[in-house]
Amino acid sequence: MVEVRVLGTAGAASQEELFYVTNDGQKIVRAAVYDIQQNPFREDLDKLKTEFQPSLGTPGAPVVLVLFSDFQCSFCKEEARMLRQNLIAAYPTQVRLYFKDFPLEQIHPWAKPAAIAGRCVFRQNPTAFWPFHDWLFENQTSMTAENLRAKVLEYGKNHDLDVAQLTRCVDNRSTENEVNRSMAEARALQVNSTPTLFVNGRRITSHISWPALKQIIDFELEYQKTAKNAGETACCSQKLPTPLK
Repeated sequence: MVEVRVLGTAGAASQEELFYVTNDGQKIVRAAVYDIQQNPFREDLDKLKTEFQPSLGTPGAPVVLVLFSDFQCSFCKEEARMLRQNLIAAYPTQVRLYFKDFPLEQIHPWAKPAAIAGRCVFRQNPTAFWPFHDWLFENQTSMTAENLRAKVLEYGKNHDLDVAQLTRCVDNRSTENEVNRSMAEARALQVNSTPTLFVNGRRITSHISWPALKQIIDFELEYQKTAKNAGETACCSQKLPTPLK
């Protein structure tokens, strides 16, 4: 068998698929190969970076959710509402949620400026990010590329943010590199749509209902009782050996 990787692209989107071809070239197998001694989601877990990202929930929680989202995406709005209404209420200590930006610039003209503004709010006051996140989604249908700046600054005035600092950050696009890094991470993970959610590395590529997500979280919590190869510690850091050990 010969391993063949095929990369397909369409505009800025891309996806790589792995195939196995018999030596005589007559048969092609499309399959994923897993080492049963390793977490099957390890490759994606190693690419997910959550340090300095907006988050909710308990540090060190056994179940870690990483959400790639787009403020102009209607399905992302539904996912955001579902998560905000249910996640922490159902699992006050067992989960941690991280928010990552993946604005689809080709079809959503104000998504990236909104992501930049969100990072400006987060940089100024991390606890203010989630109310701002909720406000953006709640007012999604009234936002345009032309009125976004004015609405964001008006929001800042009404919610005790430093408006001068917020204005400089938005106008100078001071947080654009942070958004770009999040977007690059999404592409490295071959994320092609929003919302895309990772639950301890398990990829969910479309909007999911709360009962279905709860079932996955409950499974992960049960699994964590006997295994420690997912969750917060696996997601975000790697300890390297030292000469003293």
